[in-house]
Amino acid sequence: MAHEDQPSLGEFLRHRRALMMPPRQEGRPRFSARRVPGLRRQELSDIAGISIEYYTRLEQGRAVRPSREILTALGTAFQLSPGEAEHLFRLAGELPPEPPAPSAEVRSGVQQVLAHLEATMPVTVHDGRLDMLSLNAAAMELFQPFFDDGLYGQNIVHQAFTAKDLHTVLGHTGAGQLRRVAASELRRALSRYPEDERLQFLLRELSTKSAEFADCWARGEVGTWRSAMKHVRHPTMGVLSFESQMLHDPENDHWVILFAAARI
Repeated sequence: MAHEDQPSLGEFLRHRRALMMPPRQEGRPRFSARRVPGLRRQELSDIAGISIEYYTRLEQGRAVRPSREILTALGTAFQLSPGEAEHLFRLAGELPPEPPAPSAEVRSGVQQVLAHLEATMPVTVHDGRLDMLSLNAAAMELFQPFFDDGLYGQNIVHQAFTAKDLHTVLGHTGAGQLRRVAASELRRALSRYPEDERLQFLLRELSTKSAEFADCWARGEVGTWRSAMKHVRHPTMGVLSFESQMLHDPENDHWVILFAAARI
């Protein structure tokens, strides 16, 4: 199977090399007479820091399973976007590398979605470390009281086990469900970002200070909930029921949650 994938890898490398801008040479115009567009193999191999012989074998499909270090060097040399780098790794039969942390900025298009759905439904955005990044006004009215300005004040997992009046707003069943989901999502986040100091500190703090967290953590569950029914006791509107759906932005590792009013 890997042998069949190699021509596709070679084709991708040749295509990307043809798109690269030739280097400017002292005393010569940028566009000199060339028989092929883009960089020569020698120029690309120099940028990537690999031998011309090995790079040629890659383009010709004769190299078997390049290492992750080689693929990373090629991705840097070609100035690939995260999506293009992922494609490169998969062509070579490798899983794409995980980013060191989720993006701190929400896409402008996602922010527009939050605004456009303002009068329709609550919408929230949190990252792969379970930190709340953005809420539209409808969601803020429902959920903002659970968050504060502390170190973990915007973290869903932390607030699930420390926020006051959680049972009052969500009910006993709803609060218990949120805590199970929060603990399972923290386990999932730690598997993706095992060296993340923020997540590690959060795990230690909750493990030592919350018996409820310790019970949920002992279940060994890993986050798989992508839809759920949620009931919220609003102080003026009474009990509100929502069907929540989670949508993932894999490049930024952001989760968009839509809270559609449930049909009762």
